[in-house]
Amino acid sequence: LATVDPRVLALAAEVTESREQDIPKLLLKLKGILDSASLDCEELKKIKQDTYNCDLTQYCVLVLRQDHSRRPGGWATAAQLAEVLSHCCVGLEVKEDPEEFHQKFLPSAIDNLLFLARRLQARFNRAIKDEEKRDFLRWFQTVTDAICWLFGGHSQLAAYVVQNDHFLQLLITDDVEITTTMMSVLHNILKINSSVLLQVDEKALHSVLDELVYKLSSTTNPVVGNAATKLLLVVTKCCRELLKLLTARYKGLKGLLSKQWTGKGFDKDLTQLLDLLDLEQSSGKGEMQRQHQAACIIQATWRGFQTRKRLKKLPQAVITLQRRFRAKREQERQHLKKQKENEALKLQMELQRQKAMRHFHERQLALLEIIHPSQVNKYMEEMEGKSALTIQRFWRGYRARRKFHQQKQSLKEHKAAVVIQRAACKFLEKRRRRRLLSPQKDLKGLPDVQRLALKQKVDDYIKLHPASQMSEEMSKELHMRAQEKLAHFLLRNRVDQRAAQRREALLAQVNTDVELLMNAPGLAEATEKDLDVFVSRSVPVATKARESHNTMLKYIRLPWWKKLGDEFVEDDVIPDDALNAELGTLFIGGRK
Repeated sequence: LATVDPRVLALAAEVTESREQDIPKLLLKLKGILDSASLDCEELKKIKQDTYNCDLTQYCVLVLRQDHSRRPGGWATAAQLAEVLSHCCVGLEVKEDPEEFHQKFLPSAIDNLLFLARRLQARFNRAIKDEEKRDFLRWFQTVTDAICWLFGGHSQLAAYVVQNDHFLQLLITDDVEITTTMMSVLHNILKINSSVLLQVDEKALHSVLDELVYKLSSTTNPVVGNAATKLLLVVTKCCRELLKLLTARYKGLKGLLSKQWTGKGFDKDLTQLLDLLDLEQSSGKGEMQRQHQAACIIQATWRGFQTRKRLKKLPQAVITLQRRFRAKREQERQHLKKQKENEALKLQMELQRQKAMRHFHERQLALLEIIHPSQVNKYMEEMEGKSALTIQRFWRGYRARRKFHQQKQSLKEHKAAVVIQRAACKFLEKRRRRRLLSPQKDLKGLPDVQRLALKQKVDDYIKLHPASQMSEEMSKELHMRAQEKLAHFLLRNRVDQRAAQRREALLAQVNTDVELLMNAPGLAEATEKDLDVFVSRSVPVATKARESHNTMLKYIRLPWWKKLGDEFVEDDVIPDDALNAELGTLFIGGRK
């Protein structure tokens, strides 16, 4: 560091100790340091070497990547830093690790410069005022000049610039100023290294050529056309392989150039380009004519197909248009008719209201003439009371209807909740009964410690709650009496159940016989089949079974919400209707 320029060393120390937003302004001091030295002397090279060794150029590269919209100096500072960076790199001879300088540092500098150019181009497009547009365009041109100066001093960067994605994105812009600037950059690249397009990959080459041809076909600006034509002329003069690629890849380029750009002010370059294309195409003229005729046939066929297709769709389109027009006209007519009806209805209601009010006042006057003067106040009070009652009645009715509509949904939800709660209660009751009737499961054996603890608790409870003393004989006697009463109850209950079933069966038999007798024809109209109904037992049984079957079908077809509570009915509980249906067929047509 003893041989380092003191100005560079002081600037490096100041940059290191400064805040990040103040670094771009500090780095601009490099421009004054470089300008203070003469161009062709060792002092300038020494300053550039010291700048690189003190990492000031690396700082410049990193600062270019930042957003300068809120930094002191703005984008003007960024453009000046780009210019300073290019001057620091051109003529710099790195003695220590030159491979890193050429393979990593310079490509990163080019990439950041192109990235800065893209940012300036984006803000140029978004700018509204003319002054802002001029400023951004000037800064953009400063950055592109710095790029040209940089790859002019290091020719190996030309291929890297052409293959860079930022360069291709800048080239495909539609703005005239940006497009001409980028074409001038490409022209400088071809001047420095004429074979650069042969060194890049095929994708980048095709992208550049496609964009140049697209510019010629899509724009009518003579500035853009002149720049694109000069570039294509330089490309075709550089290498014959590129000329072959142009003629093979872009078949209609010659016709496009001759028809669209003749007489635009650059006929000299245009004529040279057309001569080169003619020279290349002369060898394959017959093939070109054949392909041209084939293209004409294909185009004619396609145009005919499209025309027939349009003619075929035309009647349907006309019909659709007419239908929509008639529908819209009918809709407007209906709307006008409805509007007139509403207006007529309002007018009629207003007339009726006026007529009713007039009749009311006439009736009031007539009544006032009839009523005695002393009764007028009383009559008016009665009428006011009736009117108030009428108004109150209508208001209460309106309020009740509105409240009912508001509570209708909540009432529906309440009913649904009641149904669900009822079903849940039935389900819980059914499960509780099953749990009570189910036999107790065998308990698992307890360990000795728990058994002793439980025994101790039982002994303590017995000591605290002594039971009444009863002898063994009395206990046995009491047990026998309980068993006798239980057996007597069960026997009597079974007899009562049989008697009840017998009664129900007899009632069912009586009902069936009564129904058959009531529906039976007279003796004069009776036939043998009618007599068989009362003699044979099979037909009434089948009839009763058919009725039970129809009842079951009706029950199955009921909606689910009507059967919601039935699913929680115990399986062993038989409904009364089902019992009537079953027992009613046991004793039909016979006597016991």
